Amino acid sequence: MSAERPILPPVRLHSEAELARDALAAPLFVRAVRLARWAGPDARVGAGGELVEAQLPAAAEHLGLTADEDGAAYASEAWRLAVDTGLLDVTDPEEGELPDGSGAPDSSEASEAEGTVTAGENLALLTTGSPQDILGIWLDGLDAVHADATAPVLDDVADLVGEDGSIDFDALDWDPEAEAEFLDGVLGNLYLLTLAENGAGEGPVPLPALAASMIVPDDMGEPTDDILEQVSEAMMRLDDQFRLLEPIGIVEYQPVDEALMVEEGDAADPAAGADEEDVTRYGMVKLTPLGLYGVRARMLEAGVDAPAVGDLADKGADTLLDGIAYYPEAAARAEIQLWLAGRGTEGTVPAAAELLAASRGTDEGAPLRRLHCQQALALAGEAAEPAVRAVLGDRELGGLARVWLAEHGASDVPPPADAMIFWLAIDTIAAQLDADGELDELQGLVEGLSAQHSGFFDEVWRVDHPATADVLEAMGRLHSDKKAAKDARKAAFKARSRAGS
Repeated sequence: MSAERPILPPVRLHSEAELARDALAAPLFVRAVRLARWAGPDARVGAGGELVEAQLPAAAEHLGLTADEDGAAYASEAWRLAVDTGLLDVTDPEEGELPDGSGAPDSSEASEAEGTVTAGENLALLTTGSPQDILGIWLDGLDAVHADATAPVLDDVADLVGEDGSIDFDALDWDPEAEAEFLDGVLGNLYLLTLAENGAGEGPVPLPALAASMIVPDDMGEPTDDILEQVSEAMMRLDDQFRLLEPIGIVEYQPVDEALMVEEGDAADPAAGADEEDVTRYGMVKLTPLGLYGVRARMLEAGVDAPAVGDLADKGADTLLDGIAYYPEAAARAEIQLWLAGRGTEGTVPAAAELLAASRGTDEGAPLRRLHCQQALALAGEAAEPAVRAVLGDRELGGLARVWLAEHGASDVPPPADAMIFWLAIDTIAAQLDADGELDELQGLVEGLSAQHSGFFDEVWRVDHPATADVLEAMGRLHSDKKAAKDARKAAFKARSRAGS
């Protein structure tokens, strides 16, 4: 059975220790931890677990923030995160009971208080737990911030409050699932752009391009005015959301230049004095290493196949070769190196033998497995020689074994029979066709292999390989020499006739 193509390319994550250090250094997480350690028995919380307003100035002061509106807002945000991540536990005291102690709030404050707080179990884990423990707590924080980022924007709360004091969310025209899905889609696209070999890579992505990736249909030529307006509105919503997400450490974000705003609430307008060439003024965003980890974790939780380099290091050779079938070259190489490293120097021969055994087969994916087996053996080095020599007589593996030995300078390699040469040529081209290699490279391979043997197309159609006819048809399309291309097509017809198909 042929290996399935992964939806996403594999990501190379930093080590858990490095990621845990990044998590502990995220500004919002730092403030949450500081408040969790600061909170004592005198702290009072409201019904929703928020720190009562009267104590926000002291919390802001502890964080080194000014006791103005922004300081109180930052302190409130950090407090909520501490509660959401289990760094603080909110408890409800029995009716009329309030802890004693110096500095306790006066009766007016106590009457407003709905509960008290104690240190949560997760607070101790930040110093005694493993990096995985810390990352688990941080992921809870990411979920909380993500929820905040997708919450409705309440421009005029008074108009939405009913007579009973409840908020009429239906009047907001707000779909929480759609909002969360849209932001996750944006983060997924940013993740994909970061990993793509011809994508953003290490560089930031312009906010307009990211918004357009979610709005503009793939088959649309020139966007309509309506589509452009939607992109502009999405940009401004994303600008708010990335401002909220940056302090938790998943992105580095350069916000939209406020000078581009025509008026408050409107989207950026290049005609309003902006330099259209300076795309950075419209916002730039990139995922941090911690962001790659966090977005991948959310995708895995949602059931998305999001592989990471190292996932296959402890698996068998069959799983390894199938798993890396459609990996980019650099990722496949890294995965193989980790797999080999896990077996140690003394395990090279049995590892090589396991790889060779796993690469056998006549199924559709077998040629690509053998191609990656060759790459793995090249990385295994000269120590793999005994395992390679053991398959010299194997019909499927003898050809690649001879190539490997020749590349490693062996002088006593028995010459292959013509049948083995032709079989290896078909197998090699079949693997490259399955791998969707570069057209120029594939054309060079086709022409090079067919030129190595006189009368190649007169003989190759007889090769008993499942892909013979398909490969010859591809050679007929790819060969630049018209006569050779015609010969390849004739050979393909003969191969199909011989196979009875």
